Amino acid sequence: MIALLFILFAGMAVGCAISMVAQRNPLYGAISLIGVFISLACLYVTLAAPFIAAVQVIVYAGAIMVLVVFVIMLLNVEEEDRRPMRLRSLVPIAVGLAAVLFAEAAFIIFFVQASPATPTRDLSDVGLTSSIGAGLFTSYLLPFEITSILLLMAIVGAITLARRGGLLPANAGVVPGDQVLPQGMLDRRDPSNRTPVATHTTKEAAHLLGVEHRHDEGESG
Repeated sequence: MIALLFILFAGMAVGCAISMVAQRNPLYGAISLIGVFISLACLYVTLAAPFIAAVQVIVYAGAIMVLVVFVIMLLNVEEEDRRPMRLRSLVPIAVGLAAVLFAEAAFIIFFVQASPATPTRDLSDVGLTSSIGAGLFTSYLLPFEITSILLLMAIVGAITLARRGGLLPANAGVVPGDQVLPQGMLDRRDPSNRTPVATHTTKEAAHLLGVEHRHDEGESG
């Protein structure tokens, strides 16, 4: 029964992976990747690792894929246009690497498992929540804390990169570049004049408004 479930979920994972690569719509590709994650979680359940299966669903199929789908929909990524392949050698290389992967998996399944040198200790408690929690906060407490510090450093680095360029002073004004201004705003002698005046760059808008223009790093106009 376990072997049949393994074949079923493994086939689902492979099918969803192929669908993810073959899809031209990025949203459908992300949904196919969710199918891969759920299939892997089912495989973990068949291997008596419920904790890893729950983490697989909560972290990967839940949080990370929701973020990926949100970014795809926010950027409004359209369906990819099929273009001629530039490097035709990539297809035989991909086939060769896939063959190596399948050969490695077959070697591990049929030869390593049957080898007398393979350890045969009791693995009944591996993957359970209690055993993982006990090992995480006893034997592997230091690596766990180091990982948390690395994640904190990554968050601080992301905030620092987001604030690159410094904060604007309280009396600073931001002048958008591409905009349409009424003539009355530019000529105080005729404030009722609503004739539109178009500007295409920040420098041009600042010149018309009579304000100082500061060219920041990364500004195009």
